[in-house]
Amino acid sequence: MSQPDLFVVCKNCGSEVSPYVTECPYCGQRVRKRAPKIDRGAGAPTKRRRRTKLPRLRAEEIAGIAPERRPFATIALILACAASTLVFAADPNLDLGYVAVPFGEQVWRFFVTPFLHTDQLGYGFVAMVAVGIFGSMLERRFGPLPVVVTFVLAGAAGAALTATLEAPPLLDDRPFYLVFGANGAALGLLCAWLVDDRLAARRGDERDNDLVGVYVIAAVLLLLSLTTEEANIAAAVGGALVGAVIGLVLPVFTRKTRH
Repeated sequence: MSQPDLFVVCKNCGSEVSPYVTECPYCGQRVRKRAPKIDRGAGAPTKRRRRTKLPRLRAEEIAGIAPERRPFATIALILACAASTLVFAADPNLDLGYVAVPFGEQVWRFFVTPFLHTDQLGYGFVAMVAVGIFGSMLERRFGPLPVVVTFVLAGAAGAALTATLEAPPLLDDRPFYLVFGANGAALGLLCAWLVDDRLAARRGDERDNDLVGVYVIAAVLLLLSLTTEEANIAAAVGGALVGAVIGLVLPVFTRKTRH
């Protein structure tokens, strides 16, 4: 197959010009009617490159960077709380396991009540936002089981502390009320994440997290406990304390299980 010339000579000005132009760039004289076609099939055929997909980041692959996990456990917790709200809306007289003060002997209610919300939609929304944020961050770093355990234990501890502090004779002159919702559980997840983050910073593993936003969310949850009777400040304090303890233990436990 014939190859095009490296250059052609303009008959008007004698300049050497590219064979792929039709007019001389120096004098404007037409040198040919049309440019020759480029042979695109010359040479070895080029293979189409495949786009390589990087594998997901594994645990402890890069120091200080959490592995990539989808927060399925956190999503499941939020969906369970949302489902309880829908069930209550369908039948408000249905006993879903709320803790009534004074408390009886049904201990299982402590572990169920963090999932339950009634018509307190504002309270439930704020609590679920905090659960979604800190639950997903904990799950990325430690996996799904610690998130579920922290949610349940922190919520149960908050409900138990509330039932203990509000027990008779403190209620002799006022009617009992119900304790429910994930306020203590949300603060437990927040404190577990915060304690782990601060311990990592003391070890020299600074993760550059925005702590101002964390403290703002914590303040909102505490104010919610003061303004919403069902949330209760005792439930918030109990959940926060349990979450802080879990945050101290969790890094040690997970390091042992990985080795």
